Amino acid sequence: MRFKIDENLPVEVAELLRANMHDAMTNFDQQMVGELDPKVARVCKSEERAIVTLDLDFSDIRTYPPSEYPGIIILRPSTQSKLDVLALVKRLLPLLDGREKLVGNLWIVQENGIRIREGSR
Repeated sequence: MRFKIDENLPVEVAELLRANMHDAMTNFDQQMVGELDPKVARVCKSEERAIVTLDLDFSDIRTYPPSEYPGIIILRPSTQSKLDVLALVKRLLPLLDGREKLVGNLWIVQENGIRIREGSR
C-alpha cells in the first residue's frame, strides 16, 4: 500500500511501514512541510496515497469525504509520545494485509480499537 505520513508524526512511522513492505512518504520527503491540509489531500489523491495523521481536520467527512480518497487514517493515541504513536501503528499493521478495506474509508485508530467509517467508493 502507498501512504503519506503527515508532518505531525515521527518519521519512524514511515520507517515502520516501509519495513513492512509498504510505500511510505513523509511530508518532509516531498518538501511539503507547512503545506495546508487541502494541498496535502490533493497530493494524496493524485499519488494514490492514504494519509496517516494526528490531524482531526481529516476526520471531517464533509470536507474530506472518505470515498474520494485512497484512505484516511487518523491516529488517536493516549499521548502524542513517539512510543504511543508507534504502538498504534504497530496495532494497525495486521489490518493492512487486506482484512479491512482502507480505500475510500476513514479509519480512527485508538488504543481500544479501530473505528471504520465506510465511504461509498
